[in-house]
Amino acid sequence: MKKIAFLLVAIFCSFAFVGCGSSYNYVENLTSYDMDILYDDTAHTLTINQTTDYVNTSNNTLSCVKFHLYPNAFREGATAKVVSVQNSELAYPNGESYGDIEINSVTISDTNANFEVGGEDENILSVNLETELYPDDRVVINFEYVVTLANINHRLGYGENAVNLCNFYPVACMYEGDDFVCDLYNLNGDPFYSSVADYDVKIVYPNAYTLASTGNQTTENFEQVKETTISADCVRDFGMVLSKNFEQKNKVYDDRVTLNYYFYDDENSAQTLELVEKVMTFFEEKIGEYPYSQISVVKTNFVHGGMEYPNMVLISDDVADYETYELVIIHELLHQWWYGVVGNNQFDYGWIDEGLTEFCTVYFFEKHPEYNRTMSEMISSATQSYKTFARVYESVQGSVDTSMNRPLDEFSTEPEYVYNTYVKGTLMFSTIYDLVGEKKFTNALKYYYSHNLYGIATPSTVIQCFSRGSGKNLEGIFTSFLDGKVVIK
Repeated sequence: MKKIAFLLVAIFCSFAFVGCGSSYNYVENLTSYDMDILYDDTAHTLTINQTTDYVNTSNNTLSCVKFHLYPNAFREGATAKVVSVQNSELAYPNGESYGDIEINSVTISDTNANFEVGGEDENILSVNLETELYPDDRVVINFEYVVTLANINHRLGYGENAVNLCNFYPVACMYEGDDFVCDLYNLNGDPFYSSVADYDVKIVYPNAYTLASTGNQTTENFEQVKETTISADCVRDFGMVLSKNFEQKNKVYDDRVTLNYYFYDDENSAQTLELVEKVMTFFEEKIGEYPYSQISVVKTNFVHGGMEYPNMVLISDDVADYETYELVIIHELLHQWWYGVVGNNQFDYGWIDEGLTEFCTVYFFEKHPEYNRTMSEMISSATQSYKTFARVYESVQGSVDTSMNRPLDEFSTEPEYVYNTYVKGTLMFSTIYDLVGEKKFTNALKYYYSHNLYGIATPSTVIQCFSRGSGKNLEGIFTSFLDGKVVIK
């Protein structure tokens, strides 16, 4: 997320709803990212030397490789806005601020490469290759660049309590059909789509900070700076958070996974860490094993409720109450399975990870009565809120599009995206749960997870896996929801 999740939580609340010892083998022959980073907390910049060992996983011969430049969405004059007008004040508490990424050089085999920063909104870096890259072959590309951070409470930027360093580096565009997928940043949902890769990162930063991140860390302390080396294998992307205010609690779960909680101003920190363990325990049983050796829940300044990254989830310090804070944690942790391990095109099919994540959050509460939320109450509230949305939207706009299989830029407003992705997605999976029963539904979760480890799920993948896993033909139900034909009563 992202995360519109904060908006969703607020909406639901208004209706009284509110290489790690794994049994799974990692994928071989992955693209890898090696980064050497210096963070300047006076200039609020990242100076980075990045080497990307890129693998051509397509069936075509490539003459260039394209990379997303997400930091340029934060620059002055960007066409693609990172927050809505409604969220602007929360995102920019000190007034509008801008950042960007400046590519200083690109080399291949120590030779300067021809490159262009272009796309629809200076959002794509195209690197021309001197020799054609055949399927399954590799090319090593080196980048030197500087990222300037905006003063914004977002995925990338610095705020009062923390520095969020996510989606900050040139990441290879996915290749589908006969071209690269170069979607613009979008303020609706999560405009990201990437394959798993291996990361080796070294970051130097002032020693007053504590670092949370994707992957496994080794830190050395020097007189004025720290140097942290991070290794993360087979992860869908990479993120970090720096803060001078972090306290930290941790425990080891099942003798193989370290649960970390980075926080400030949380008198319920022990309870929060207990919740993390409950979530991990429950969904390892119901979905499948978490295949990494650590997971970090990180409290930070963030405009939305939360945001998922591999091995790390961001939870906004602006969440209004602790019960909602817990709900957001559950939702974001579930993304470790739905988006992290089982990926999808979040730009085109946000319901795949968000709808399933939302329903699994409801399922967690149903099986943990100590949190005083039942599935029937939550689904009833979701149903009523969706019906109210559709009625109000139609009266204001004259019509309402209730289809779910739409890219982010085809949702005209944030509420339209939220209700058709999160809320309607919840109702769709709830309908399937009621039809097949709990046992067959969890069989379907396990089947879907195990058959798509580290891969990319599409709508047809979801339909086929849930049908096969449950032993029921569910195509009609999925299609009626996705196409907007089902009537929510």
